[in-house]
Amino acid sequence: MTTAERTPGGARDILRLAVPALPVLAAEPLYLLVDTAVVGRLGGVALASLAVAAVLFAQVTTQLTFLSYGTTARAARFFGAGRRSAAVTEGVQATWLALAVGVVVVVLGQLVAAPVAGVLAGGGEIAEGAVSWLRIALFGAPFVLVTLAGNGWMRGVQDTRRPMYYVLAGNGLSAALCPVLVHGAGGWQGWGLEGSAVANVVAQMVSAALFLAALAAERRRAPAGAPVRFAPDGAVLRAQLTMGRDLVIRSLGFQACFLSATAVAARFGAESVAAHQVVLQLWVFQSLVLDAVAIAAQALVGSALGAAGGGGPDGDGAAHARAVAARVTRYGLVLGCLFGLVFAALYPVLPGVFTTDAAVLATIPAAWWFFTALQPVAGVVFAVDGVLLGAGDAAFLRTTTLLAALGGFLPLIWLSLLFDWGLAGIWTGLTTFMLVRLVAVGWRARSGRWAVTGAVRP
Repeated sequence: MTTAERTPGGARDILRLAVPALPVLAAEPLYLLVDTAVVGRLGGVALASLAVAAVLFAQVTTQLTFLSYGTTARAARFFGAGRRSAAVTEGVQATWLALAVGVVVVVLGQLVAAPVAGVLAGGGEIAEGAVSWLRIALFGAPFVLVTLAGNGWMRGVQDTRRPMYYVLAGNGLSAALCPVLVHGAGGWQGWGLEGSAVANVVAQMVSAALFLAALAAERRRAPAGAPVRFAPDGAVLRAQLTMGRDLVIRSLGFQACFLSATAVAARFGAESVAAHQVVLQLWVFQSLVLDAVAIAAQALVGSALGAAGGGGPDGDGAAHARAVAARVTRYGLVLGCLFGLVFAALYPVLPGVFTTDAAVLATIPAAWWFFTALQPVAGVVFAVDGVLLGAGDAAFLRTTTLLAALGGFLPLIWLSLLFDWGLAGIWTGLTTFMLVRLVAVGWRARSGRWAVTGAVRP
């Protein structure tokens, strides 16, 4: 047995948490890839509509990732300090936030769907299709957010196996329904693009119900002296919102980039935005798969730092956390290199899985090779992101993400439109964005300033 395997937080613990987390992280983008392939058979306009609508709906999850990542960081510290009920209570409070914010998202989303989709798509058939999809999909927003909160607290208590079953149950059912609802069966013609939105909502309802049942089970099993509090707790909610503020601002930086990229691609025509959709969904898929290692880092780093300052067994939690950070960075680099090789080898066949439109297929190479070359960089960046998120170092991540967006991605995106650089210009912006983030998180990880111990980060 190697040292990494014997040490808490070593290779065995990372694999124990990362392997079940991988299907969870991959499930949604994999479903979107299925969705893209199913809708792609309707033609380039329908696929372009899905591209616009999917980017808009993604704001629900990407802007509110604190319900997952922030909850993991806080729950993991309590779990490391031996306070499981307090860790689960973090999940309860995050679920209250999820339900409240989800209702607001549904209402506001219905009001702004048409004007926002019109601006993003430039009007016409693409915008009309995007609005019809989005109005249905928005009803799944509260369920998406409950699932985020559920994943967060379960990762914090180092349980990534049950979330795997919950998410796969919902998404598996939805993937089976999607082709039928879109294209029909027997004599029924199906609902077309709107059918994929209905399938999305079904998946989200099933997964959310399972996470709510898990919270109820934790309450029944909690010891009498350390109950799980189910009523809203103002102090915990405020603490979660404080951390959430930095993570939301960070997410805004990401989404300003990706919304701008989709808007610019749409102005190059249906073929460009459809090609961008195919490559972007592959990017989302691989980035979340790489995040499986980062999820393990979040749980293990938070637990180590909480144990050192909160009564847990680890007397040198900061050193333990730094060792986990070094280990997951190496794993991220190896996985990124492997992804680069796989996507390069699959180029002759993989784009054709998502569309048969000749014009779209001819446009894909302008983005494909940027996407392939970025895999090793992404592997390292996402791994170190997981370490810093697990340590609760949200303010640093917020600031550096905004700097990378404002100084790298966004200028090149809009110059691409001005000078008609096409998808090559858009993906040059993404490359710059990732390289700036690589330098920033690499410096932070080496400094060790993120390794602050205690059951709650000061």
